[in-house]
Amino acid sequence: MSADTGTAVGMGRIGWAVADSWTITRRELAHWAREPVQVVVGLAFPVMMLLMFGYLIGGGRGVEGEYIDYLIPGMFALTMAFGLEATLLAVTQDLNKGVIDRFRSMPMTNGAVLVGRSVADMLQSVLSLTVMIGVGYAIGWRAHGGFGAFLTAVGLLLLLRFAMLWIGIHLAMVAGRPELVQAVQILVWPVGFLSNAFAAPGAMPGWLGSVVEWNPLSATATAVRDLVGPPGIAQAAGSSWAAEHAELLAVAWPLALLAVFFPLAVRRFGRLSR
Repeated sequence: MSADTGTAVGMGRIGWAVADSWTITRRELAHWAREPVQVVVGLAFPVMMLLMFGYLIGGGRGVEGEYIDYLIPGMFALTMAFGLEATLLAVTQDLNKGVIDRFRSMPMTNGAVLVGRSVADMLQSVLSLTVMIGVGYAIGWRAHGGFGAFLTAVGLLLLLRFAMLWIGIHLAMVAGRPELVQAVQILVWPVGFLSNAFAAPGAMPGWLGSVVEWNPLSATATAVRDLVGPPGIAQAAGSSWAAEHAELLAVAWPLALLAVFFPLAVRRFGRLSR
């Protein structure tokens, strides 16, 4: 086989993989178009939480300045982290309805199901984040730091979501049954609330504040505050090493989670395919 022929075959395989993955993505988008209530509920939940904490609770403990400037970046990060639940439920439903088995029976690239699912979920996350940013602006939050800093903050938030996505895929395939998935969902909430999304670690007991500072969600929230918040708002998260190097940790934590859960998810899917 000549080098040109080998290159053509390789490019053809890549093209098939992309086409197969897009087929899965389109299937998810069509499902959302047929059942928009599911999408609306998914968008409404973080908005309601934002309004509840911003207006009903407000005045975050240990936070100087406008609480809204502290809260909004934390809610962005929390929305991305809780996206894990949407992935978890969707993959579990596909497993139990035999959808994944049907796709496996087709002449389709093995990884297309996972890639298509990840693309669809990331598109939904972009929509969720866009809605949250719009609501934030509507209630008085403003981004500082310039357009480049804003794009960097969005990139860090989506990186966190991408890591959570693969955790959700893996856990769905491990749990398998809806009742086990509900138990996993219960465990997701403490991780989200044991963060600095709502209150500064300095206002918490010492040991709890230390746990909160090293939460991956806290790193992303602090980094976003530093990038798009008014001067000094990020310092409310504390002066520990984790707080002062939040942008580094906002990249390192998701990459570390991906290094663990991406191969686990791929390996688990491979076992399902046998």
